Amino acid sequence: MIQVFLKPGKEVPVLRFHPWVFSGAIARVEGAPADGDIAEVFSHRGNLLGVGHFHHGSIAVRLLSFGAADVGNVDFWMEKLQQALRVRNAQPLGDAYRLVHGEGDFLSGLVVDVYGRTVVLQCHSIGMHRQRHLIAAALRQVFGEQLRTIYDKSADTLPPKYAEEQSNGLLWSAENQPESWAVIEENGVRFKVDWESGQKTGFFLDQRDNRHLLSQYASGKTVLNAFCYTGGFSCYALKAGATLVHSVDISAKAIQLTEENVALNAPVPGSHEGFTDDVLRFLKNTDMRYHLMVVDPPAYAKSLDKRHNAVQGYKRLNVEAIKRVAPGGLLFTFSCSQVVDRELFYHTIVAAAMEVGRPVRVLHHLTQGADHPVSLFHPEGAYLKGLVLYVE
Repeated sequence: MIQVFLKPGKEVPVLRFHPWVFSGAIARVEGAPADGDIAEVFSHRGNLLGVGHFHHGSIAVRLLSFGAADVGNVDFWMEKLQQALRVRNAQPLGDAYRLVHGEGDFLSGLVVDVYGRTVVLQCHSIGMHRQRHLIAAALRQVFGEQLRTIYDKSADTLPPKYAEEQSNGLLWSAENQPESWAVIEENGVRFKVDWESGQKTGFFLDQRDNRHLLSQYASGKTVLNAFCYTGGFSCYALKAGATLVHSVDISAKAIQLTEENVALNAPVPGSHEGFTDDVLRFLKNTDMRYHLMVVDPPAYAKSLDKRHNAVQGYKRLNVEAIKRVAPGGLLFTFSCSQVVDRELFYHTIVAAAMEVGRPVRVLHHLTQGADHPVSLFHPEGAYLKGLVLYVE
């Protein structure tokens, strides 16, 4: 096993349960590690601190345990998955939820989503991907007969050079010809989830609570759902009695999926129309004033050097959105850029409101659902932030 020894004082973050060991904290490495190898991490005094996956890069070790552990054994993974399942079983999540949320479940580099009787794995590190069959075996033990299919959706989230030789596909199935999609139900609203061709693992589970909150305001309202993807907010609004819902996305496939999901929940009280368009262009050109708006763009920045441009993008977008809210209307606005923290996002929205010159009040501060937990010792995991604004 690879052994990593830290510089004096660099063990402090690990002792505080932060799961990342940065390359600059390492004094020496014993062995010749390849990306994804299992490594033991020691203090400069030789005390074992934890075990994790080694990678050449800024984050040199992603810890899976704090202390000794046999991470190459199926029992280790069964215990970790059972711990994660206990957290989810304390929540009313229905048949679709996130079982493993990376660092929030002390499994850095791994996402596991459950859609009915199918589990979708998404690995963000080479180490996790190399252990995917072991994780699948543990999942089968934990879920037993409830589980019918395990699908790997990691090709787009792995480091580029390694990903060139990888492809998505089945890890296991009890069916001869398993489906690539399923219909799930969330708070009484139905959605088709396609884990093979959809974004991420097929559905944005992190917005469950925020979709439910929107439904409490939607009755009798006109609604705009910008960056609609599969129409989650649109379907909730219609089900709740919105009179008119417009869904906008630059992807024609997203609009098609939205239309399918709207039909899946028919009959609904109001009417729906989808627009394949750039959201900023749509906002600038429309004459509509909406009672209720959702602005939920993809991440504008994935690294610190892109943060300034992302902030400017969020400001421009929210300037146009605030202009299109009817007096007394609400704006649900979000950022999922991890490098744009909650305070910076808040001040960006303040700047947008000041530019428009309309009085705005905050009704709610929003975040990801409870099945996307955040470790107190890894605040970087709180990636989704949102505000519900009342616009005069």
